[in-house]
Amino acid sequence: MGRTVALNRFTRRPQAQAGATWPDWPAGWMLLLLALWLLATLGWRPLLMPDEGRYANVAREMLAGGVWVPTLNGLPFFHKPPLLYWVDMAAMQLFGVQQWSARAGPLAGGWLMGASLFLGARHWYGARVATTALAVLATSPFFFIGAQYVNHDLLVAGLITTAVLAFARALEHPPDVPLRWLVLAWVACAVAMLAKGLIGFVLPALVVGPWMLAQGRWRQVPRLFHPLAVLAGLAVAAPWFIAMQSRYPGFFDYFFMEQHVRRFAQSSFNNVQPFWFFVLVLPLLTLPWSLWLPKALRVVRARPDALASLWLWWVLAIVGFFSLPSSKLVGYVLPALVPWSVLVALALDAAALRTTQRVAAAAALLCLVAAGTLAWRSPHGNRDLAELLRMKLGPGDRVVMVDQPFYDVSYYARLAALPIIASDWADPRLATQDNWRKELADAARFDPALGSALLKPLSDLPRLACGKGAAWFVVASAKAAQLHAVAGATQVFEREGTALWRAPLPACP
Repeated sequence: MGRTVALNRFTRRPQAQAGATWPDWPAGWMLLLLALWLLATLGWRPLLMPDEGRYANVAREMLAGGVWVPTLNGLPFFHKPPLLYWVDMAAMQLFGVQQWSARAGPLAGGWLMGASLFLGARHWYGARVATTALAVLATSPFFFIGAQYVNHDLLVAGLITTAVLAFARALEHPPDVPLRWLVLAWVACAVAMLAKGLIGFVLPALVVGPWMLAQGRWRQVPRLFHPLAVLAGLAVAAPWFIAMQSRYPGFFDYFFMEQHVRRFAQSSFNNVQPFWFFVLVLPLLTLPWSLWLPKALRVVRARPDALASLWLWWVLAIVGFFSLPSSKLVGYVLPALVPWSVLVALALDAAALRTTQRVAAAAALLCLVAAGTLAWRSPHGNRDLAELLRMKLGPGDRVVMVDQPFYDVSYYARLAALPIIASDWADPRLATQDNWRKELADAARFDPALGSALLKPLSDLPRLACGKGAAWFVVASAKAAQLHAVAGATQVFEREGTALWRAPLPACP
C-alpha cells in the first residue's frame, strides 16, 4: 500500500479519566438535546433586514402561490437555489407563518452539522471526544447565532459537513470504498448544490481531493466516481436546474456564470474585505474555545495520523478558498466549524474534563447572552406597521412600497396581492450596483411583463393612487415628502423610521 494507511490506524481512542464524566446518553438523546438547544431562542428577535426579511418572504410567497420556483416579489429569483425556501415552506405549512418558522432552514443546517460531527467523532474517537466536540460546536457563538439567522450559509455548511465526513468514512479502509458511504457523500453534495450552488460539490472536492493525494491515496480517487454514486447525485441535483433552464432560457448563464464565476472573480459586489478577514473573524466568533487552538495545533503535530491532517487541511481549505475573492461574508466559513471543533476537542481531551464542562457552561451562557442582546438591541423592524396594515387592508386595496422593498412588511402582513415597488428603475448605475434594485431588476429579466406591472418609476406615484378602494404606501420617514404629490394621502402610522400612508383611490381618467 505504500503510504496509504487506514484512517483509524493511528487514531488512538482516549482512555476515560477518573472524576467528572459527560452524561452517558444514547446518540438519539444527544441529538434531541442539540435540537432543543437550537430551538430555545429561535423566535426571540424580529427578522433583520435585508437578508432575513427577503429570504423569509421568498418562502412565504412560494407557499402562498403554491410554486416551487423562488420568487422575489413575485418575480423569478435565482440568486440562490431553492432548498432553504423549501425547508422554510414546510415549516410554515406545519406551524404557520411565524417569526421562528422562517428560520427552519438554518436550524436544520445547524442540527445536521452537529449530528454529523457527533456521529463521525464518536466512530473515530469515542463518546468522550465526540461529546466534547459537539459541546464546542454548539456553544460557539458563530454556530449558535448562525442557526437562527435566515440565509443559506448554515444549511449548505451542514450538508458539506455530511458530504466530507461520508467521503472520509468511505475512504477509511483502503483500498475498499464502501458504496453506501459513497452514495451518501454524493447525495449530500447534490443536496448542498440545491442549497447554494456549485460549492456543494467544489468544497467537498477541495477538502477531500488534496488530502487524499497528500496521503498517497491516489489509487482510491477513481473509485470515488462509482457510476451508481454519481448517478444518485445527478438524480437529486439535476432535475431542478434542467427544469429552470427549460422554463427560463438564460438561467444557466445567469446562475452559474454571473452568480458563481463572475461573483467570485470580480470586486464589484458588496462586502469587500481584506485577504486576512477570515483569519481574524473565525477565532473571534468561536471564543472562548479558540483559546485552545495553539494547543490543538501542537496535538496535531504530535499525532502522525491521517485523520488529524484531514481536520487541519479542512479548515485551511475553507478559509483559504473564501479569502481569495474580495467580497466576503462571515457565514462563508461556517463549513470550517466542524474540523475546528474536533481540533479543539482533541486539545481539551488531555485537560481535566471538569474544566471543559465549566468552559462549556460559560460558553453556553455567552451564547444566550449574545442572543438576548441581539433581540434587545436589534431594530424592532416593521412588524407593528405590518400588523396594522394587515388589519386595515380591504378587498381591492393595493400596497405600494416607495424606494425600498420592505420585505418584512410583506412577510408579517402576509400580503396576498403583490405590492408595487416604486423606485428609479431607469438609473444607469443599476446594473453595476450590488443592491436590492439590481436583485429585482435581474428577476424581472425572467418575467418582463410582470416586472413592468410591479416595478414602477417614482413619477408614477400619483397614478398609483387611481382605481378602486384605497392605496397604502410604505415609505421611509425621511422620504415621505415624495407622497405629497399623491392627492389625499395622509400618514396613519410611523415607527423606527418607516411610515404607513393611506390615499383613497379616486377613479382617475
